[in-house]
Amino acid sequence: MENTRDGFKSKWGFILACIGSAVGMGNIWRFPIMVSTYGGLTFLIPYFIFVVLVSASGIMEEFSLGRWAQAGPVGAFGKCTEERTGSKSIGSAIGVIPILGSMMLAIGYTVVMGWIFKYCFMGITGGLFKLGTDMGNIGGTFGATAPEAATLGEAISMMFSNGIFGIGNGVWQIIGLVVALVIMAMGVSGGIEKANKIMMPALFGLFVILGIYIATLPGSGVGYKYIFTLQPGGLANPKVWIYAFGQAFFSLSLGGNGSVIYGSYLSKKENVPAAAVRVGFFDTLAALLAAFVILPAMAAGGVEPSSGGPGLMFVYLVNVLNGMRGGRIVGMIFFICVLFAGLSSIVNLYEAPVAFMQEKFKFKRVGAVATIGVIGCIVSVLIQPWPSQWMDLVSIYIAPFGALLAGIMFFWVLKKETALKAVNEGAPKPIGSWFYPLGKYGFCILSLIALIAGAALGGIG
Repeated sequence: MENTRDGFKSKWGFILACIGSAVGMGNIWRFPIMVSTYGGLTFLIPYFIFVVLVSASGIMEEFSLGRWAQAGPVGAFGKCTEERTGSKSIGSAIGVIPILGSMMLAIGYTVVMGWIFKYCFMGITGGLFKLGTDMGNIGGTFGATAPEAATLGEAISMMFSNGIFGIGNGVWQIIGLVVALVIMAMGVSGGIEKANKIMMPALFGLFVILGIYIATLPGSGVGYKYIFTLQPGGLANPKVWIYAFGQAFFSLSLGGNGSVIYGSYLSKKENVPAAAVRVGFFDTLAALLAAFVILPAMAAGGVEPSSGGPGLMFVYLVNVLNGMRGGRIVGMIFFICVLFAGLSSIVNLYEAPVAFMQEKFKFKRVGAVATIGVIGCIVSVLIQPWPSQWMDLVSIYIAPFGALLAGIMFFWVLKKETALKAVNEGAPKPIGSWFYPLGKYGFCILSLIALIAGAALGGIG
């Protein structure tokens, strides 16, 4: 019987929404740094290998699990254990873990969205360009946007100080959160699908325009040369493979939450394997476009992109953009792209908890969005001084653990014939015999490695 829940109305609406969930800060500031740090093609080769493996196992599994169960992680995990043991309770309890991970990651993202909305506003109004190339002004602006605090009282005071127009990042993050919540309150097809149909083509188009322009700048060729340089000895470094897998894993938004819930909104007529391939392809394309914009731009500006995290995008890159020909327009377009990437990701992250409120407590859509939004708003304001530590906790432990649990539920708890039927439904021909062993052993083992390696290395997401 066809599902009567709200869901995606078109194949490309679903794919663009999934691409939007995957394309985020990991693509725009993390991926270029990984390419720079670990040597161009030396990093890209293992990264491409892992994207293929993860797309052909984890993404297919999470989409199929959600669609088969017509529910998010709690309902899907519960249905898996019900088939195996006759009881939903154990699986439902385990399914709370990915929901918790999604909510915590969304809260951390809410803080970052405050930074993005502020810088996008400054880019459009010209305030960002007026900072010039003085690193003191640029660094001071970001320091005021994301200041450190030692006490909870200081964190709360950031709501009303240190920011543009006399307000702090807390107000900007509330603005960003409200925009995301409005999109979500309009529903899956009426809000999430329509928003991504606008944001994702715009993001790719604007990145292509930026890439073409930056290619004309003197010195940019050094960046391209670096991207396509292979250091064979580097492939023998285990860290390169570990970080490449970590980047692929987290860039594709595997955590047993967002992809499961989006899968639950997918029509049973759609081809899951084909959708997974498209998501993996376009997510990688977005990451490459970001690298083709950022690394050549840094090279043209004579700056080595050796600083990762927020410093790259909000400090060093701003300095480069402000110093180049047409820098005001380039900076504005770049931060509009960043805003689209961040907004599409945060919508996906909050969607799993919202769906949980609807499924478990029978909330109406708007009520569930408002409830989760209030929780996200309060907690994100309180953690403003410590978003990096907060995100590390989620990326090192909770997200990979959630992905591992989803893999175990689908490949180990759910009966093989049920799992294969879930993947093949809507596909023109059955998936190859390689899929099940790849997922059951390859993906689950890789997820466990991500969890262990992340903890050992201090985070790989």
